[in-house]
Amino acid sequence: MELYIHRYIPVTEVEGPGKRFAIWVQGCSIRCKGCAVPWTWVNENGTKMNVENLFEFIKDSKEQNEIEGVTFLGGEPFDQAEALGELGRKVKQLGLTVMTFTGYLYDDLKKQKQNQQLLSVTDLLIDGPFIEEKLDLSRPWVGSSNQNYHFLTDVYKHLETNFHQFQNKIEIRISQNGTISVNGMATKDTLKEILNQHTFKRIRSNT
Repeated sequence: MELYIHRYIPVTEVEGPGKRFAIWVQGCSIRCKGCAVPWTWVNENGTKMNVENLFEFIKDSKEQNEIEGVTFLGGEPFDQAEALGELGRKVKQLGLTVMTFTGYLYDDLKKQKQNQQLLSVTDLLIDGPFIEEKLDLSRPWVGSSNQNYHFLTDVYKHLETNFHQFQNKIEIRISQNGTISVNGMATKDTLKEILNQHTFKRIRSNT
């Protein structure tokens, strides 16, 4: 079974509770206005990866980085619900948690058979499309005020009244070839400001 993948990060601390392996799927049928990652919309822009290979990478990360879970982002994870459901089943067997983001509504997802396995392995679901006019980063991991947390198991239930311990943050990575990648939650203006400052400092340090 294969997935269209945009990218993955073996360990991150800004895409859900604790240290997590994050997978951004490629392809989105929702395509929200103001989406921060519109380049993840089209399947053809991604890379096909075998579920078993991804699972091996996750196992390695568990051993090396002591991750507590895996996060599925997008793109739109439920456009590839069957393959992610299978990957999630394997992940749960490792004792890891699963967090899934979706632009669909939970009540609608529950009505469709193909979504059941992915829902069944998801501990924390964040649902709802990003609505640009409702931009709100006051809560962790969500971008607009209409989006909601759904605790589908008891694993993260204790966070329901304790979200203040988390804040939206970003991570900036610089590859050996100089490519800069960013993940986490921030406004476009904030990202531009941070990256401009970072680039300026980097140029100064190299002169």
